[in-house]
This record gives sequence, C-alpha cells and structure tokens, in this order.
Amino acid sequence: MVIAAAPEDVYAYAVDPAHLPEWAAGLATGVTEVGGRWMAESPLGPIEIRFAPRNTDGVLDHEIITADGTVFHNPMRVVPHPDGAEVIFTVNRLAGATDTEFEDDVAAVRADLATLAAVLRIQPPGAI
Repeated sequence: MVIAAAPEDVYAYAVDPAHLPEWAAGLATGVTEVGGRWMAESPLGPIEIRFAPRNTDGVLDHEIITADGTVFHNPMRVVPHPDGAEVIFTVNRLAGATDTEFEDDVAAVRADLATLAAVLRIQPPGAI
C-alpha cells in the first residue's frame, strides 16, 4: 500500500500499539498497556501484541499471541516510495486455511492498510 506521507511519519504512527484500533480494525480493539505489555481484544479473543524493537529501518514486524499461547508472526515494513511511503505486509497462509479463508485474510489486511493510509492523509506533517 502506497501512502502519501513521509516514511518516518508512517512508521512513527504505525509502531505505536495505541493507534491500532484506529487503523487495524481486523486485528484489535481496546488496546491497553498492562505492565509493559500491549493487550487487546480481537476476533481471536484476548491477545498480546509485540512489535519489533523501534528502529530506523522501518521494520514493523509484530507478533500476535493468543490466550492459548499461539503465536502469529506478521512481517511488516515501511519503505520509501516516490509518492511517500510503501507499507509491505506479508500475509502468511495459516495451515489448513481454504482459498476463501486466505483471500479473506488478505482482504482484511488490505482494508486495514487502506484505513492507515486514510488516517495518515489527515495528519499534518510532523504531527505524529
């Protein structure tokens, strides 16, 4: 997804777990920090969200840990693009997922990234 914003602004906004409910509706609602851990409600039930350490390379990899301990690793990057920034999210096909289920996951990620782009379009430069 190409976003008409500086890569560092996209990264700064997206790396903050508190912003997830504003753009990642498919992932989480009610994100709160509890003892240094980011917890949320999701379609999978309660989850913990762990982002890669903050960095200058645009790496937004994150793990979703469900209540039963299942870990989903989500590779995500923000890279420079001639029109601003490009957000790259790798959707891993879950074991046993049908074509339709996988396509639904991809559609949900696309929708979330489109929402991220829309949210960032209304942020003044440097406001993040």
